[in-house]
Amino acid sequence: MAAAFDPSGRLPDAFTSAGTTSSFTTFLSRVAPEMLPGRRPLPPGAAGELSPHATTIVAIVADGGVVMAGDRRATMGNMIAQRTMEKVHPADAYSLVGIAGSAAIGLEMMRLFQVELEHYEKIEGAMLSLDGKANRLAAMIRGNLGAAMQGLAVVPLFAGFDLAAADPARAGRIFSFDVTGGPYEEYGYDAVGSGSLFAKSALKKRYRPGVSVDEAVRLAVDALYDAADDDTATGGPDLIRRIYPVVMTATAEGTHRLGEEEVSALAETVVSARRENPGG
Repeated sequence: MAAAFDPSGRLPDAFTSAGTTSSFTTFLSRVAPEMLPGRRPLPPGAAGELSPHATTIVAIVADGGVVMAGDRRATMGNMIAQRTMEKVHPADAYSLVGIAGSAAIGLEMMRLFQVELEHYEKIEGAMLSLDGKANRLAAMIRGNLGAAMQGLAVVPLFAGFDLAAADPARAGRIFSFDVTGGPYEEYGYDAVGSGSLFAKSALKKRYRPGVSVDEAVRLAVDALYDAADDDTATGGPDLIRRIYPVVMTATAEGTHRLGEEEVSALAETVVSARRENPGG
């Protein structure tokens, strides 16, 4: 794109034409397709072991919103590649996205998704519906299918506060995806990543509809602890290095990331409780 810029500083015609789309991904596929994660050519063969992989993300519907949390570990095979990776981020003012799978492509896809939603708002003057956001993310995952078939798959978890919900207390919603981009609404809770089986098993026993946001935060940290207890790729609370899960909420007030002190106190409470009852 740099070569196409006018030395005078004017934007190329592609940026100002009347046909500019409200989808930034569609725009990029037209003017610079090589910048999209799924459009880059890869050498033949499997490439999954070449990239660190992000692991476990959980999301829980609460009374008045939704909670999403993720552990901090990324792995390459049996090695820990990163201890402090942040896998949960705000997608926009009222929604959250967490990534599992190929870490680098996942982070790039997440940032592209953030731009996609912001671009839509600027072009259309309105925010996409929560279903519309999930469909946009599904299209991005579908565009990465070629790389996914070579081992560089990304499977996000998307959740948010639905501003169009008739009852704000039940406005929290969660969407999961398969590797081909199929979006599926989940009810109550869900998890993705290598430790998701153990996290969901923990939530299956403890979750109750109508839990408060604070209760859902505790459930999320507990579920990640259980995932780390049985899955080597999931990192549990590290009290020595002071590495704790990233925990975020989406409510009528918008998205919010819990502070380090708040999460550390909660993690230490969970660890202390497990000393007395390791099974939770």
